[in-house]
Amino acid sequence: MSVSTAALDSSVCAPLPVLGQDVTVPLVTGGEVTYAALDYAASAPALQRVWDDVAAYAPYYGSVHRGAGYLSQLSTDLFENSRRTVAEFLGCRADDQVVFTRSTTDSLNLLAAAIPAGCQVFVYETEHHASLLPWRDARVTYLNAPRTPGQAVETLERALADRDPHGPALVCVTGASNVTGELWPVKELAAAAHAHGARIVLDAAQLAPHHPVDIAELDVDWVAFSGHKLYAPFGSGVLAGRADWLQAAEPYLAGGGASRKVARRADGGVDVDWHTTAARHEAGSPNVIGVYSIASACKALTEAGFDTLVAREQELVRRVREGLAEVPEVQVLSLFGDDAPRVGVISFVVRGWNSSHFAAALSAEYGIGVRDGLFCAHPLVRTLLGSDPQDPGECGAPEAEPGERSLNAIRVSFGAGTPDEHIERFLRAVSELVRQGAQWKYRTEDGRCVPDRGEAARTV
Repeated sequence: MSVSTAALDSSVCAPLPVLGQDVTVPLVTGGEVTYAALDYAASAPALQRVWDDVAAYAPYYGSVHRGAGYLSQLSTDLFENSRRTVAEFLGCRADDQVVFTRSTTDSLNLLAAAIPAGCQVFVYETEHHASLLPWRDARVTYLNAPRTPGQAVETLERALADRDPHGPALVCVTGASNVTGELWPVKELAAAAHAHGARIVLDAAQLAPHHPVDIAELDVDWVAFSGHKLYAPFGSGVLAGRADWLQAAEPYLAGGGASRKVARRADGGVDVDWHTTAARHEAGSPNVIGVYSIASACKALTEAGFDTLVAREQELVRRVREGLAEVPEVQVLSLFGDDAPRVGVISFVVRGWNSSHFAAALSAEYGIGVRDGLFCAHPLVRTLLGSDPQDPGECGAPEAEPGERSLNAIRVSFGAGTPDEHIERFLRAVSELVRQGAQWKYRTEDGRCVPDRGEAARTV
């Protein structure tokens, strides 16, 4: 059996330049190869445009909102202009706020800290832990994994119909699964939420890098995403949307920048007048480099033509799915079925293989970087694998021997910077590993599956 290595249709558009395209890595079998970064869903490589913009600004770095000097004023303008760029990229409404955070996780924890008292939160068990876990001080209703987009809407409508109609409610949902890549019916879920007096926050961590996100068009109340998945890996994120809950909440962090005025009282205490703008939740010295990098990435994706980028990525998705389908031992994981629209995120297991062993062999023998584990979405992966929710397993390599079945999966993910050759090398590697086995022996060390430097598994 062989996997076709016919060239992908690159006439749609060329991949965007990203850092690391010429990095070589050693192979356990000898020699070096150009690294194939196929773990975009964890952290995408930086766009060359982002790196160049940051490098050009770096000599002019200064304090934000703090100083009267030229560099401080320039940095402040850069920071606030970046806010406007992100708002435009997301299609924000006129009265929406854009708050800069550290990540999607930080954004959703910020919102969780700002929800009104007594708020009931509805979240699917299929969510990434960043969406699943922040709601510790709320009444949370966890919804079972739906098997169709229509079932997702119906499940939410039934749950909302049973809630207290007089209290506040919030629905949290992903735009694109970080496990299967499948697109969720966000607009329909937003309509269902609003019909029952609830609000909705969209986790766009996996959607924003692959697909246009328009807050007004989707009619969601908030959007959260991370820079490091949007080709801007400098430790910044975004929470954008309705201002009222954010203005009414205590500042996420108390400190300089969040306060407009602080005064001592006669009784010895302190009175604080907090900002009502986005600054209310941006205490401390802002990460202007991270914020500017997000704005740069937003501009780069927009100027490249998002529709064109989406078309090329869909061609890559088609090729990967067709190539994996040619290997009978491979099972691709899916909630909504083969026909569901999806972004460049695909998870699978290989019959007869431990997932961590397979991922380690892809790296050590082919120079291909993928992800193995439960992808910080444990309930979803266990559901897709048909395992008991109480089964052991964690993100990272399990304590299992190579070749032994694991409760984990393998994830390949790609995007605007992925060359055709990386996809073809990945498909060839999958086929060869399944047909011929690994060339090297592997062992578990410190929770990771690594090559045993002692000897090869077969003649190389």
